[in-house]
Amino acid sequence: MDSQIEEIKSKLNVLDVVGSYMKLTKTGINYRGVCPFHKEKSPSFFVNPGRQIWHCFGCGAGSSIFDFVMKIEGVEFGDALRILANKAGIELKRENVQSRTQRQRLYEICELACMFFEKQLESSVAGKEAEEYLLKRGITRDSIKKWRLGYSPDTWNGLSDFLISKNYNREEIVKAGLAIEKPARNASYSDAGGDGKSDSYDRFRGRIIFPVFDLNSQVVGFGGRVFKQANEKDLPVSATTKALQAGTAKYINTPQTLLYDKSGVLYGLNNAKLAVRKQNQCVVTEGYTDVIMCHQAGFENTVAASGTALTSQHLIILKRYSENLVLAFDMDMAGDSATKRGINLAQEQGFNIKVIESYGQDVKEAGSAGSSVLKDGKKSDPADIVLKDAKLWEESVSKARSIMDYYFDSAFLNFDKNIPEGKKEIGNIILPSIKRLPNKIEQSYWIQKLSGDLMIKEEAIISELAKIKVDFHSKEQPAVDFKKNVVQDPISRKRLLEEKVISLILKNPDYIKLIEESQYSLFSEKIRNFLEEIKKVVLNQKPVQEGELEKDFKIIFDQKILNAELKNFLAALTLRAEIDYQEDGQEEILLCLLYLKNIELKHKLDSISEDIKKAEGERDHQKVNNLIGEFNTLTKEL
Repeated sequence: MDSQIEEIKSKLNVLDVVGSYMKLTKTGINYRGVCPFHKEKSPSFFVNPGRQIWHCFGCGAGSSIFDFVMKIEGVEFGDALRILANKAGIELKRENVQSRTQRQRLYEICELACMFFEKQLESSVAGKEAEEYLLKRGITRDSIKKWRLGYSPDTWNGLSDFLISKNYNREEIVKAGLAIEKPARNASYSDAGGDGKSDSYDRFRGRIIFPVFDLNSQVVGFGGRVFKQANEKDLPVSATTKALQAGTAKYINTPQTLLYDKSGVLYGLNNAKLAVRKQNQCVVTEGYTDVIMCHQAGFENTVAASGTALTSQHLIILKRYSENLVLAFDMDMAGDSATKRGINLAQEQGFNIKVIESYGQDVKEAGSAGSSVLKDGKKSDPADIVLKDAKLWEESVSKARSIMDYYFDSAFLNFDKNIPEGKKEIGNIILPSIKRLPNKIEQSYWIQKLSGDLMIKEEAIISELAKIKVDFHSKEQPAVDFKKNVVQDPISRKRLLEEKVISLILKNPDYIKLIEESQYSLFSEKIRNFLEEIKKVVLNQKPVQEGELEKDFKIIFDQKILNAELKNFLAALTLRAEIDYQEDGQEEILLCLLYLKNIELKHKLDSISEDIKKAEGERDHQKVNNLIGEFNTLTKEL
């Protein structure tokens, strides 16, 4: 196993692994980005390709590529190992079936189910009909293959029986979301065609199947679409399909499982992430076919929030790649709709949001560029527009308007700006959205615009804005600024000073000689032990030149005395040494030592103050006098 881990490390670059999940910008010899593990605006996440490490100075996360995948995918080491092995093209040694994790087995079940559905589409009679339906919708055979579309047979246990034959049990199939547990003594199920014997039946029956993938293109769930209509005399329809169509939706999806959470999965992002990063823009649609048709026409920065509005988790994922969103779905802005809540979240997180105008319910001009309104008054999907005229869709995206412009247009279209009541209603619609904008300059712009459009003084707008209370869904966790000597609680400030000393020593190991023996007691035990080990290494080495960071790093890192925890700690602080570089490191260390001494003195003074109070309560006057003398002596050292 160790040899395979080292092989994976040798074949994968930390920059490529991390960069496949988030947007990184080169800064010197490092790369920087917004941390995906906590909310921040100022990037504090760094990747160093030379040392193959990553670290966030805002939340403290950092280490190897395995730790990154474990954290960002929410998986254990074994699953992270498998994900990275796939990326590296390495086949892991077969594990004992019993030792595989539940998550691993669910991945296997979903992959086998996907293969089963693909085969059914390709070779069964009903599958051929489903394929013909897809082709008529404009989806090419290449796209069918790329997106691994399939067909679920119109039977109660076809998939389950196949998976059981592959040594998976019904309980696991249910946990994968592919089967539904049968209620006890379910007569209607038996009457509808069930065998009345098994404890579950297939969830997807007689439907076109759209596999849903995670960011690593692993199958985690499925969507199923009905394509036969019971009143179509030219198509054979079974009793199962008729029963299905009588009481179910056109689409059904995998429920919440260990692998699939619709609030955290964006359909198509596995194929779109590179284009989103390259174009610095993501187009968000509603459906599977919208994504497939857009990609097929070359608009590969398209994803779908299938079955749900945009969620906080969706936005966290998208922000790794771009902060520019173009929304291409019906904008039901009435009340507290899910769509509106999703947009509010995106505004709070600093996204630049645009809307393809024709999808706004208040914009009804058919025939304009990007119009989604057909002649019969029904709105067409992006898939229909792309199929009809790809250039029209391209123009629609390029002419998408900002969400604030959309709010303005919608409000002014529905209310009369020339009467007091209309002005008030327009303000009620627009002001909360202005309030949510995190940038004060942007807020000021829209305040001025609203003032001009309503012909009302800015002071009145600002006054009303101050009255509005907005429920902010996302609270930013402040990142630590290591370049400022901010006043913090003593423990936190001491830790920062200690780490600052070590980072400077890593920049020039000879700085360790500036710390006197008596000053080692100023440091916490962990840091003190670490400094002592560095001192041993430095004193046993030949003198090194300041700036030989690669050499200095290797000298200390190669020592067997350092355990894994200290090595990770060392790697993070070495990265900080480069980022937080000081010309006069010697003066910085001496200043840090002075601050550490003051913290220690204040801690002692606090302790003596408590002892004085206790002695006074005990009426021990001699002890009180001695303690006061000690207190005064220490005070002079501050």
